[in-house]
Amino acid sequence: MTQVRIPSPPRGTLTGVPSQTSTVDELRTGGTILPIIRWGNQILHRSARPVTAFNDELFELVRNMFATMYAAEGVGLAAPQVGVDLAVFVFDCPDDDQVRHAGVMCNAEVILPEGKERKLHASDEGCLSLPGAYIELARPDHATCRGLDQNGDQVEVVGTGLLARCLQHETDHLNGIVFGDRLSGRARKKLYSLHEDSADLYPDDWPVSPRTDSA
Repeated sequence: MTQVRIPSPPRGTLTGVPSQTSTVDELRTGGTILPIIRWGNQILHRSARPVTAFNDELFELVRNMFATMYAAEGVGLAAPQVGVDLAVFVFDCPDDDQVRHAGVMCNAEVILPEGKERKLHASDEGCLSLPGAYIELARPDHATCRGLDQNGDQVEVVGTGLLARCLQHETDHLNGIVFGDRLSGRARKKLYSLHEDSADLYPDDWPVSPRTDSA
């Protein structure tokens, strides 16, 4: 994975600019674990509002999102999944070379290969908002994600392998799409059945309350 910073517009063009910037490493610790919203809640099925204020409130949200993602043992988490209508996600995910990468992406756009460059990879996929259920879904094995980081600076992330899948999955969340929307009706039915089999293991406020060992 490569991450490239692109020169940003003058900071005076951004609203709510913080008194100081913050690094991803600073935001990965010290957060509060939040409950994760489940599929069916309307906030997960509509486009999120663009982030326009890059300030201390955004830093706090991102810090809490990292804490929640780690508690749920996930590799990515979008703000709508914790009930916040903002187009931002966090990730901490390995690429195809098993190199781990962490970051914040606001107002994300994913660019996927086309024509001969487009290669699909089928692999099990799950969602923290439908815990306990995984099913195979084919996605492009390479993805470029562009947006703004936590400080309002433009960034571009190029991902392969699981990271490519993560970038696509989380950007879908910002657009009101859950990965079940990309499945056939038969596969979606099976996914819901798998979720129902383990749903009792996950408290309503999971991961604030941890997963139980038995129903």
